[in-house]
Amino acid sequence: MTNILRLGTRGSALALAQSRGIAALLEAHGWSVSLQVIRTTGDTVTELPLARIGVKGLFVTEIEQALLSGAIDVAVHSLKDLPGAMPPALCLAAVPRREDPRDVLVGRTAPTLELLRTGAVVGTSSLRRRAQLLAVRPDIVVIDVRGNLDTRLRKLDVGDYDALCLAAAGLHRLGLAARITAYLEPALLVPAPGQGALAIQTRADDTRARQAVAVLDDPETHAAIRAERAVQAALGGGCSVPLGVLAEMHATGLSVIAVLGSDMGQPLLRVAATGSEAPEILGKQIARALWALGAEGIPGITAPDD
Repeated sequence: MTNILRLGTRGSALALAQSRGIAALLEAHGWSVSLQVIRTTGDTVTELPLARIGVKGLFVTEIEQALLSGAIDVAVHSLKDLPGAMPPALCLAAVPRREDPRDVLVGRTAPTLELLRTGAVVGTSSLRRRAQLLAVRPDIVVIDVRGNLDTRLRKLDVGDYDALCLAAAGLHRLGLAARITAYLEPALLVPAPGQGALAIQTRADDTRARQAVAVLDDPETHAAIRAERAVQAALGGGCSVPLGVLAEMHATGLSVIAVLGSDMGQPLLRVAATGSEAPEILGKQIARALWALGAEGIPGITAPDD
């Protein structure tokens, strides 16, 4: 049996850094890893805001197709890019220990959200961040910014924005943590489902690949991710829905906080719960609670199954 694994990844600097990290871990367990760079729809369509493209799986679909066709054995994604439901022939074979899930501010004219001037321009590609930022600071202007991290930071540095709102994990993984001027705690800004975590995906029937990556799985992170994805899947949410969910494991079970945005000017829907039941059950309970609070009227949201 060959010990070569073909690993599919996007070609951005962040995706390559993440995939090379996973490859190094697999190689430490005796595997030879060949990286296969795959261009996705999200990489090709760079001018439109993510929410306007209106397609789920913008950064994963082509990689999943390569996995289904047998062109690659393993796929590595940023977990927040993975839609709530995946093709039945594929599985989430491992979730390594999570990086910092928080959002951060990279400020140019002020270091924190509180100190930004009235009318300050904040760049983000996320409807979730937009809804929560405006709930805290309705006097700022939040506009879309696309491109890789280097491109976004360059736009900030030339004065296009007063600040950027980004994921801590990406800056950490690229050695750019020094650019962070403030960490935004989940009580203020709830992260995207899966933010800070990586998804290692294989074909469900590929025993060899599944066993190879199983050693990289972190059970506590994986349980938290299962709860977060259950909320997302139950509501039918994708990148066009401003949904934030964060689950954390404690001695008494999982604690989950979730926030759902609505039309600009409408209050956020917020739910928190702790339970010892299966992550999927707790996640579905959270989704039902959000629905009961008024999620029915939010575009892109579907009713949780009974």
